[in-house]
Amino acid sequence: MKKKFSNKWIASKQARKQRKYRANAPLHTRRKMISANFSKELRKKYSKRNFPLRKGDNVKIMKGEFKNKKGKIDKINLKRLRIMVEGIYRTKKDGTKINVYLDSSNLQIQELNLEDKKRKIALERKQESEKKEKLEFKKLPKQTKEEPKGEENVPKTK
Repeated sequence: MKKKFSNKWIASKQARKQRKYRANAPLHTRRKMISANFSKELRKKYSKRNFPLRKGDNVKIMKGEFKNKKGKIDKINLKRLRIMVEGIYRTKKDGTKINVYLDSSNLQIQELNLEDKKRKIALERKQESEKKEKLEFKKLPKQTKEEPKGEENVPKTK
């Protein structure tokens, strides 16, 4: 099988092709793969369902051994597509603590790190387009639906 990444690839049911797509994806595509859904409050605020994760975001773990624990993102590994959350450790038999890497699909964003201006612009982009759509929808004239008169409303007899 070829190792090259294809931009034209849409989807496949085959797990091996899905794994190949993720493994050979370039960095700009991998960044989008590491995204998590918003909490209900953030969904209403930004009118978006999910957003790429970044160091400094506060997240809640939704699945697994550490379910319902909250923490700040400490490190993102783009090569393995995994995230390390501050304060989430696993203890080894000798007593040492090691960090646990989590999958982004098991996380939920509770609070965003908005230090980056580009990130703020990306969040506001959809809100602006929705406001424009609402204004355009209000400006459209209301169309009345006229019912056709004649034999169409009268039941046919034999």
